[in-house]
Amino acid sequence: MRILLPSFLVTLTLAACGGGEEKKARPAALVDASQVGPRTFTDDVSAVGTALANEQVILSAPVTERITSLNFADGGYVARGQVIATLAVGQERAELAAAQAQSRQAQQQLERIQALKQRGFATTASLDQQVALASSAKANAELARASIGDRVIRAPFAGWVSLRTVSPGAIISAGTPIATVSDISRIKLDFTIPETRLSLIRAGQPIKAVSAAWPDKPFAGTIATIDPVIDPATRAVRVRAILPNPDRALKPGMLLTVNVMARERRSLGVPELAVIGDGEERFVFIVQDGKAKRVKVATGVRQNGLVEVLDGLKGGERVVTEGVVKLTDGVPVRLPGERPEAKSAQAARAAG
Repeated sequence: MRILLPSFLVTLTLAACGGGEEKKARPAALVDASQVGPRTFTDDVSAVGTALANEQVILSAPVTERITSLNFADGGYVARGQVIATLAVGQERAELAAAQAQSRQAQQQLERIQALKQRGFATTASLDQQVALASSAKANAELARASIGDRVIRAPFAGWVSLRTVSPGAIISAGTPIATVSDISRIKLDFTIPETRLSLIRAGQPIKAVSAAWPDKPFAGTIATIDPVIDPATRAVRVRAILPNPDRALKPGMLLTVNVMARERRSLGVPELAVIGDGEERFVFIVQDGKAKRVKVATGVRQNGLVEVLDGLKGGERVVTEGVVKLTDGVPVRLPGERPEAKSAQAARAAG
């Protein structure tokens, strides 16, 4: 009896140890996966630009004078050639009348001398002198007429006028702004890009611009001109794009974010959630034989929720997009719709 009892205890101990060696199969992790395939990527150039009017001019007083009338409304539309303002012209009209009278008198005297010259009663010198006097009188009349014209200020082109800052009856000095006329039927958008990106742009390329005033409304346009000179201080080149502006939503002076769609290409792409980082290296997990396989990849640009894969994948693989954080290399995985029991049994058989 004393001999049998220790043997029995040893047998029970070995049986317990043998049961501990039987490992329970780990359940397969539930993940989502998508197939790797070619996607469209573009080399974009981003910049910040300033909106300019298609045409813009500040109309100022040419002389110091009193304003007699203003013919525009605040922010109103004016046609080409429309009178914007008139200045007092009383003195100028009197000067014009006097100059015209002198011109007529000089012309009449010239005609008399010409008649006398034909009959031999006037010298060539007297005729030449009167011709000069008649031309001078005519020039004085034209000068007076031009002085009156300078006091009638007209719009050089059609556009929208600024808010009024002067009133009729006010005496303004020469150079005082009266109104700003802007043609904003289309907008010039000027922006700069580094010279290293110059090869990516050309005239005629489409662009998209977004303003802080209209964040959900991108404006489409095209590159019109590229400055032939690079700024040696900033090593940047100035680019001008044209944006149609039929609803006048864009205003001169606005700051816009510009995106130039440069080159388009087809490359392998995976969702951003599928890519994990480890220092400077990037990895993805692909589903292979019911297990997660960790694969090192070289990535390119990120666009529209996708990451460009330059190396590491061939295409057609199923890459894990959800549940990446709970995976390690070689762990069993299952996709939605697959029975966990079946995956666990496969994992157990693979382990055995």
